[in-house]
Amino acid sequence: MIVTIAKVSDPARFLEVFETVGANKRREHGCRGARVYFDPDDTHRVWSVFDWDAKDYDKFLADPEIPAIAREAGIQAPPVHAVAATELDA
Repeated sequence: MIVTIAKVSDPARFLEVFETVGANKRREHGCRGARVYFDPDDTHRVWSVFDWDAKDYDKFLADPEIPAIAREAGIQAPPVHAVAATELDA
């Protein structure tokens, strides 16, 4: 699982690109699914949770088409990774 946090200029535009062009590109790089959450304190901040392993995610980031897709989605700065505090069985 990969969790990222990003600031976007237009949340609706972000979702449109995330669900279309972004989904196709993620699928190409082995992503098995994703969820997006809006930060309740700032709707321009999105949390994305990906069913993805780190190796395929790194390949995705290295894809030369990703910067253009990020611009199209209105991502204002490279997403940051949330840091896991712990992992539990239940």
